[in-house]
Amino acid sequence: MAQLTVDHVTLGYEGRVIVRDLSFIVNKGDYLCIVGENGSGKTTLMRTILRLRSPMSGSIQLEEGLEQNDIGYLPQRSSIRQNFPASVSEIVLSGFLGRGGRRFFYSRNERKTAAACMDQMGITSLSGRCFTELSGGQKQKVLLARALCAAQKLLLLDEPVSGLDPEATADMYDRIRDLNRSGVTIIMISHDIQVAIQEADHILRMGETMFFGTKKQYLEQIRKEGPGV
Repeated sequence: MAQLTVDHVTLGYEGRVIVRDLSFIVNKGDYLCIVGENGSGKTTLMRTILRLRSPMSGSIQLEEGLEQNDIGYLPQRSSIRQNFPASVSEIVLSGFLGRGGRRFFYSRNERKTAAACMDQMGITSLSGRCFTELSGGQKQKVLLARALCAAQKLLLLDEPVSGLDPEATADMYDRIRDLNRSGVTIIMISHDIQVAIQEADHILRMGETMFFGTKKQYLEQIRKEGPGV
């Protein structure tokens, strides 16, 4: 079942076209990796899916019953200030704020869900720690748990391992893979095509030569195109 349909979309800003006539479908449970050179429109596409930006033409449709606040988002750079004096549990719980507007308490079910999300990310022991005291890898897992609180059906991840060391990177990919296996649809931007081939089941390559298809189809495509692609 299609959760997201991008239909003949043209992306850009200030009258400048970045991506022209892009179409693809993401089905429930897919793991899509978006790759391409800097400036090819990857983050612009993600922001357009989130309705933070409007397409120049074409349409982006969510499946019936899937609302915009059902989409969790992990940006490449967090908007949380590095000196923000909040605990891990408070950061994770803040993922629910988009669902209920301004408020001063969380429901029992929300606290239970947040605890489960922290457990999935392996950060339960960090729940009382101050966010600013954590390592880069720990912070990313906290922010992924926060995104998971916001939505447990579809997650958009923009370079989720940027700046992490190899051990933290491998652990982060393990967590994302486990989420996908549990039924969460993943759309992830990566600068590393080898990671895309290893992790994803579908690949969208953006740039001068566009491609969308399964990992197998992508490997067949690059064999035809030859080295250097």
